Amino acid sequence: MADSDNTTTLPFVIDRQSDKPNGSERQAIDPASGLWSKWQQARYASLLLCRVQQRLEARMMANTGIPVLTWGESAYWQMSVAASEASAEYAVAREAEVFAMTEALKFQDAVPTVAALSLAGIIAKLDMIVGADRDIGDPTDFPWPHISSVLRDLKALAGDLPAYRPDRNITRADVARHWNEAIKLVTALSDEDSQRNAPVL
Repeated sequence: MADSDNTTTLPFVIDRQSDKPNGSERQAIDPASGLWSKWQQARYASLLLCRVQQRLEARMMANTGIPVLTWGESAYWQMSVAASEASAEYAVAREAEVFAMTEALKFQDAVPTVAALSLAGIIAKLDMIVGADRDIGDPTDFPWPHISSVLRDLKALAGDLPAYRPDRNITRADVARHWNEAIKLVTALSDEDSQRNAPVL
């Protein structure tokens, strides 16, 4: 390639991005940036549901114990009902988190099918790929440190992605959607279990 032809040199490619819009406007132009935003949103909803699950788990652990004999049958029954309700709520929270995590993984799986139209889009795709190292056994194995190194180099040359700021309304809608899906699943599994254990007449 001739030195005089600077249409594909790195400085030109980087400078081409300077006149592009930022934020949501850039995501509309570059599908990879839009995918990154959806992936971040799904991961954020997953994190919130994980925290809910952890709080419920901690509450269940704190409230367990052997009932005192002097409580009587009524108190024992109330405790059993409360424990059952807490257990059901915990099961829903756990499944809701799984739904949110699955959605984030679907966005990750879509990376190879989405074309990046800018350096920001390429960085967004690499950021999602590097984010997958949280789901593997050893992120220090090849090629994860190498991909992370390429991502750092690209960010140093072209700039980092804008800080992700979750949309509260979208987050609430996503969490509610996953929670409702989890309720349906837990209810269906509970009904199936009840039918399986029902006495045969």
